[in-house]
Amino acid sequence: MGSIRVETQGAIATLTISNPGKRNAISAEMWSSLPSLLTSPASDPAVKVLVVRGEGEDFSAGADIGKLDRILPVGSEGGLMTAAEDALADFPKPTIAAINGFCVGGGWELAAACDLRICSDRSTFGVTPSRLGIVYPLSGIKRLVAIAGPAVAKHILFTGEIVDAATAFGWGLVSKVLAVDGFWDEVARFSESLASRSQFSIRAMKPIVDALVAGEAAAEIASEWAKVKSNDRQIGVQAFLSKQQPHFEWGSKS
Repeated sequence: MGSIRVETQGAIATLTISNPGKRNAISAEMWSSLPSLLTSPASDPAVKVLVVRGEGEDFSAGADIGKLDRILPVGSEGGLMTAAEDALADFPKPTIAAINGFCVGGGWELAAACDLRICSDRSTFGVTPSRLGIVYPLSGIKRLVAIAGPAVAKHILFTGEIVDAATAFGWGLVSKVLAVDGFWDEVARFSESLASRSQFSIRAMKPIVDALVAGEAAAEIASEWAKVKSNDRQIGVQAFLSKQQPHFEWGSKS
């Protein structure tokens, strides 16, 4: 059946997609479970970053096609996939898709819902609705267009090509390609680095960027965040002037 689990170590929560023997294909039960799994790390003040990854050597081969009628019913705009994708996109803290191996179809849909995507040089990417005679969920198409632009999105969706990490980087699907040797150590370092930054800054800028992409009222969001009290500015400036590492406080567990 497979499962999705969330584990927390220090400031980093990790959501792991696990379906051994099926390249971490995501079953209906797994799609259904994802939104509720995000509740705890979202509300835990100790958690500053969420890493999304696959168990073993693959991120995810996508939706379990044998269960597609449950996952993406005929006539639905996204079914369980969109509900899970939107829950991940709405997670209030920074999210990193750490991609190794296959990242295809619904696997890409979850990766695209993350704020940042980094991959190993053995990763492969594809979105394959044209091979199955289905329409990819609208939410997934919107995010693919926002990330890669309409021309690349059409190429990916129309052809169903599986492309390598270098091509994915060139198309803007990922922001970093790392050597597979030591990949997870680099992911850990990157995650800890992100967690050390001002969470006030990050938590404010995340919805502002998302609103700009969606064509929504980013100015109103920026205005609301301008009213939020934070000592991080003073801490950051003082640390910069003193040539020291800042220790930001906003949002930390008291």
